[in-house]
Amino acid sequence: MRTAARKAHPDQGYPVTVPAGKKRRVDPAKLAGFLILLATTIIMLSPVWFMITTSLKNPKELLVFPPTFLPKEYAWGNFRELFTNSDIMFGQQYKNSLIVAAGTVIGTLLSSSFVAFGFARYRVRSSGILFLLVLSTLMLPYPAIMIPQFLLFMNLGLHDSLVPLILPSFFGSAYMIFLLKQFFSTMPEELYDAGRIDGCSEFRLYWNLTLPLAGPALATVAIFSFIWSWNDLLSPVLYLDSKENFTLPVGMAAMLSSKFRLAPWHLLMAASILSVLPIVLLFAAAQKKFVQGIVMTGIK
Repeated sequence: MRTAARKAHPDQGYPVTVPAGKKRRVDPAKLAGFLILLATTIIMLSPVWFMITTSLKNPKELLVFPPTFLPKEYAWGNFRELFTNSDIMFGQQYKNSLIVAAGTVIGTLLSSSFVAFGFARYRVRSSGILFLLVLSTLMLPYPAIMIPQFLLFMNLGLHDSLVPLILPSFFGSAYMIFLLKQFFSTMPEELYDAGRIDGCSEFRLYWNLTLPLAGPALATVAIFSFIWSWNDLLSPVLYLDSKENFTLPVGMAAMLSSKFRLAPWHLLMAASILSVLPIVLLFAAAQKKFVQGIVMTGIK
């Protein structure tokens, strides 16, 4: 005789009778949606798979047609060659990119948060007009200021150095100022009144009170600034001439020079994997605060 199974009801908590052997029906719509998402995920990840497999192939296997799905022989020496080949100088370029990205993040956080704090906490007659003027700079394309900025750094004797890539970040970013201003505006005025009663100066209200509470917004600004600086190609091409000062985007583009008989795609893919790692690690470490910062800056 077919027996009946008993399980707890998810809402009321008391057991209900379920016929034994009865299979759960699969919703065709949900199954179709799952298959579409699975196919889309595979398509989106296929370039990553191609990058990883190509980085582990030797130059001869790169020319095989049809291309192999997996390397026949794993050439782990491709990653070592990036750091030992004197024509590539990948290690020095990696260091330069880290210096530029770190300096840009620090400069953007300090300058943009300071300006955003002023716009958020102090109300004067022309503050709205000033804020609109700051936001209007977002409509200026970079080529419009590229030549004047280049002539400025040339006259200062800073050409072919990393300074022109870092110094502009210490003068604020309109987009980051907007993000931080929206977040700072959500903080209650009573919090600052309590700080003033305890004897805090205006700078201490900014440094010791506002910034510690603005972790999610600052994490968002830091991630955006790091990614934009890390992937920037135009500014390094404009200011850098010597190979020892190249950043990663310029150095990887220079790998396609005439010094190689064939394009070293295996080295380029290995360099691409190593160049993506800092962004992935940064986002993984600050993912929670990043998502929280995006949500909270839109509440206002």
